[in-house]
Amino acid sequence: MALAVLYEDEHLIVIDKPPGLVVHPAPGNPEGTLVNALIAHCGPSLAGIGGERRPGIVHRLDKDTSGLMVAAKTELALTGLARQFAARTVLRAYKAVVWGVPSPPIGAISGNIARSARNRKKMAVVKSGGKPARTRYRLEARIMDTVASLLDCRLDTGRTHQIRVHLAHAGHSLVGDPTYGGKRTSAPAPLRDFPRQALDAYQLGFTHPTTGRELQFNRGVYSDIKELLDLSGVPKSKQ
Repeated sequence: MALAVLYEDEHLIVIDKPPGLVVHPAPGNPEGTLVNALIAHCGPSLAGIGGERRPGIVHRLDKDTSGLMVAAKTELALTGLARQFAARTVLRAYKAVVWGVPSPPIGAISGNIARSARNRKKMAVVKSGGKPARTRYRLEARIMDTVASLLDCRLDTGRTHQIRVHLAHAGHSLVGDPTYGGKRTSAPAPLRDFPRQALDAYQLGFTHPTTGRELQFNRGVYSDIKELLDLSGVPKSKQ
C-alpha cells in the first residue's frame, strides 16, 4: 500500500490518510490497515515502537475520515508526541460539511462524551460521567442557502468520534454519516449521495519531539469533499 507522505525523518512520519483506511488491525481488519502500511514503509523496527497493536500511533482518525496524521518511528518521538497530545498543544483542524446552518456562525460545542447506553457502537453526549470534550467551529460557507454548511472545526480535546457526536448533538450532523444521522434521502444530489462522513483533517501542527522545531502541515480539502463543494456551488475562495 502506497502512503502519501508529507514529511519523514528518522524520528517521525506525517502521512495523508485516505478515507476507507482503518488505522489499527482488528479482528475484522487484520490486514490492509495504516499500521500494516507503516510497518511496510518504515521497516520491521517500527513494530517495537509503542507495542504490537499500536506501533508508532499517537492519535487516530476514523476509518471514513480523511486527513493528516503523524506517527512515531522511535520511542523518544512517541513519548514526546504523546505528551503534546495529552497537553492539548497539537493543532488539529478539520473541514466538515454538515446539514443546516449553525447559529451562531462562530462558537463552541461542549459536552461530556461517553459510550451510548442505547448502542454500544456509538458515542453520545451525556449529562453525567464520560470525558469532557470541546469542539470549536466557524462557518465557512452556506451550501444551497440553508441546506448545508461548510465548517472549520478545531479540537480542544480528542475524544472518540468527537466532532461527529458534538455536531449531531447540536442538530447539524455530518453529511454522509449514517451512524449519527447524517443521511438525508430527500436532500438534493450530490449531498444525498455522498458516500462517507464529510470530515477531513486538513491541518496538523506540533513541535518536533527531538529538534524542538515547530512543524505545520496544511493542504487543501480532500479531493472528494472538494468535488462535493464544487458540485454544490461553493466558490473556490470559500473552500
